[in-house]
Order: sequence, then structure tokens, then C-alpha cells
Amino acid sequence: MADTRPGKAWSKGRRWRRPVGRSAIVALAGAGLLAALAPAAGATGAPAAPHRVTADGAALDAAVRAMVREGGAAATLARVRENGSTVWKGAAGVADLATGAPADPDGRFRIGSVTKTFVATVVLQLVAEHRIGLDDSVESRLPGVVPNGAGITVRQLLNHTSGIHDFTEDPAFDASNEETLRQWLAGGRWTSYRPQQLVDIADKYPPYFAPGQGWHYSNTDYVLISMIIERLTGRSWAQEVDRRIIRPLGLTGTSMPIYSPFIPGSHAHGYYKLPTGPADVTLLNPSMASAAGAGISTTADLTRFIAALLGGQLLGPAELAAMKDTSGPNAAAGYGLGLQRLTTPCGEFWGHDGGIPGYNTLLVGEVTGKRQFATSINRYDLSDHAAMLRTSNALYSAGTCGGGPSASSPSAVPSDAAATPYSAGPLAGPLA
Repeated sequence: MADTRPGKAWSKGRRWRRPVGRSAIVALAGAGLLAALAPAAGATGAPAAPHRVTADGAALDAAVRAMVREGGAAATLARVRENGSTVWKGAAGVADLATGAPADPDGRFRIGSVTKTFVATVVLQLVAEHRIGLDDSVESRLPGVVPNGAGITVRQLLNHTSGIHDFTEDPAFDASNEETLRQWLAGGRWTSYRPQQLVDIADKYPPYFAPGQGWHYSNTDYVLISMIIERLTGRSWAQEVDRRIIRPLGLTGTSMPIYSPFIPGSHAHGYYKLPTGPADVTLLNPSMASAAGAGISTTADLTRFIAALLGGQLLGPAELAAMKDTSGPNAAAGYGLGLQRLTTPCGEFWGHDGGIPGYNTLLVGEVTGKRQFATSINRYDLSDHAAMLRTSNALYSAGTCGGGPSASSPSAVPSDAAATPYSAGPLAGPLA
């Protein structure tokens, strides 16, 4: 096999360890995306108050600027969509540290594990077409690929209750010190992985638990889903996402690369901060992420996608209900089938977060379809964890609840101690 020493990104509970040191990984995860707004694990109670539709432009402007000025980001992009239209978009920081060119609020970025929501939607469409069942065994779809595949279902892959080991926890994906990070930067980032190779790495390890008896975020689950999609349709997962979601919705800034290292069009660069200066990690081989996190998009496309998904344009009522089913071992995480539930003071949101070297993403949509929020953060200086957490929470609160008084209440942004494990993408560190 080719050199397989890319840095590993974080996906909380399922995270790719990033090549910037363990403390930096924990810091980024704690500052983390959906987890910043999620209720404490297992939290229940009365339904959240109805969403109040209002975009506080001043709070949002201040939040994106604070991510750069105080939170250590090189660039931050964000957008709020309400009732079918963009009501605010903004950017802060620079697209390129070398040139100082300003970040473009309409620019593209790597979306990491938000890719999973696109992929899970394809599977639910295939379910609606009676081409596959959620309770079909992995063995029946991929004979001989996974030990105990007869006891693992498609549903368990989608909601991370399969128990299958996350391949990103293998030392081949660990660059937790400067030396291994430099090795990844010099060569590992160009490694091409076939899905079977990633599954083979995971298969070297025992399962976390028996199928259906626990919850552990595993990027391997979605690599296996990609293999099932290809076996079933004769097309790659990326082609199916394109023909079923991207083209029908007119998502012109969205693509699902398999091996291409480039981000097309306007985009902010991603970096790691090294003692010798910034290391540009914008270019990388996305096959290390596969269907678990290889996607590229824009805030405009992401908000349009989540609005269409939650609004029933992509799935029927039964399939959407299945996607939002968080019962069973995945209940504490609020994780359904490629979607996670967030309860905020202004209502219930659904979405996903993601990380991949140089890029962190959050996408959420309010359950009634009134409001959608997406942001991309190019984290760079990870030295001040408290500032990263504070500024991230302020941005996520302003994006979901408008930046008003209720958004700043403690219940809106629990401490990272209460954060649910949940992000998969390469290298935020490689995948989280």
C-alpha cells in the first residue's frame, strides 16, 4: 500500500486526529460546531420555544470578525437564510495569508462530514425506491467485506451503531506531532485510498461493541455505505449525490471529488500553524475522506440543501422521519441517519458539522424550515482554546437564534464538557 501517514482529523467520538498535537485537537473539537449548540447528552424536556425569525446583522458581522480577531481563524464565512431567501451573509479574514486577499462570502470550501448528510439522503431515496432496506444486512450487500456483516444493518451504518472501528483511529492517520505532520504535508496528503483499503484498515481492529449495543462515530460506516451505493447502482457515491441532489437543486458551487486535490473557483486557503510559519493544506487528496467527508460546497448551496431536505423536497415523509429517528443507542447523541438534532432556545434544528484539514463547517436548519445557517471556519491559531470556544459559540448562537438575548443564554451554548461526540472530517486535522 502507498504511504499512508496523513494526519488525522477529529470527529468527536469519531474523530480524525489532527496533525497539530493532541491538545490542539481537543481544543478544536471542544470549540466544535454542532456540539456547541447541542443539549447535554441525554437531555430531554418540553419542546423548544417557536423560532423567531430575525437576523441580527450587527451580531453576525461582529461574530465573524471575532472568529478572526480573537478565535484564531484565518477566515470565516457564514450565511443565514430565512423563508427561502438569504437575509444575511458575511466573511472576515483573508483568503490567502500570502497575498492578503479578503475572504469571499460566496467562496467554496471543504465541508468534511457534512458530506455524510448528502450520502445518507441518497440511501433514503434508494429505500423509497425499494432498492434497499434499512434493515438489510451489510453481508447481503457486501459479502465478505466486514466481519460479522450478517449482524450489522444499513441503518446501523448510517447512525453509527454498527460498532465497526473508525479507520481514522489507526496510527496511519495520526500526525499528532510536528515531525509526522511535516511528513503528511510533504507526501501523505497526496495518498490515494480506495474504499476497500480504508475498510481493511478498520478491519484490523475489534469492534467497539456488538451491533446495535452502543454508539460510536465511525467514518468507516460511511465508506461502507459508499461501497453499497456503488454495488447497488453501478455508479459511485459521488455520481449518485450529483445526479440525485446537486443537479436537481441547482447547487452550482457543490462538488464531490474522489481524488482531485483542487477546490474549484474562489475559496479561502486552509492552513496549519507551524513554528516556521503557515503550512498551506488547501490541496489534498480527498480519498482519505471518501463518502465520510470529501465534499466541497458554499454557504448558499448548503443552506439551500438543508432547506430542501427538511422541507420534504428530497425525501418523502416516511424516509425523512427515519432520517430523524434518534431512538436507541444513538439517542444520547441526538444522531439519526446522517443528521443530528440540536435544541436551542429558539427551536429545534437539524444538521451536521464537519472537519477536514484547514476547514471546519457547520450546517443546520430549523425544523419548520424557516431558518437555515451555514458557516465555514478556517482555523489557524489553535493556542487559545477558551477564545475559540467563546467566539464559536457566539457565531453559532447568532446564526441560529439571531444574536438576541435568548441566544446568549447558557442553555444555548453548553460547555464543551456537555458536547455530544460528533464530527467526522479529515485533518481539521485529516478527518472530522
